Amino acid sequence: MRQKIQVFDHAKEILGALGKGVLLTAKSGERVNMMTIGWGTLGIEWGEPIFVAYVREGRFTRELLDESMEFTVNIPYGEYDRRIVGFCGSKTGREVDKAKELSLTLVESEFVKAPAVKELPLTLECRVLYRRLQDKNQIPPSIRESMYPEHVDSSHPMANRDYHVEYYGKILSAYILS
Repeated sequence: MRQKIQVFDHAKEILGALGKGVLLTAKSGERVNMMTIGWGTLGIEWGEPIFVAYVREGRFTRELLDESMEFTVNIPYGEYDRRIVGFCGSKTGREVDKAKELSLTLVESEFVKAPAVKELPLTLECRVLYRRLQDKNQIPPSIRESMYPEHVDSSHPMANRDYHVEYYGKILSAYILS
């Protein structure tokens, strides 16, 4: 069951959860992957409710996002198993079926192909309106050095060399699963 919500009534919970990690789920064809994100923005752009997700260039999830141009954001609401966020942030979907490994309950979304995750029930369904690769020359040197070290191999899920693609997702639906 879905309890529809007004997304901005839950802005404090959504933005507060980002610091601890939420899941971004993407689907292309039969491939589904969820990754932990700790960076995101909730707001209004072009007169639309928007969630901006930041995904590093080399991530498997980026491949799925670029193919589908849709995603869900899955946010803890109430008690939850914190291992979900840790596991999804440390494994790559190229090698591991995270939903299967964690026995996650994937719920069909209303408007996008990417599923919701029942275990993290506050859900935003988003369709990408715009995407942009960060311009490394515009990022202050101190942030570049700490967040994007050139000496780190970017093939590992926790690697930091590659920059982020910003995905501006129009929020099509917001709800809490029960």
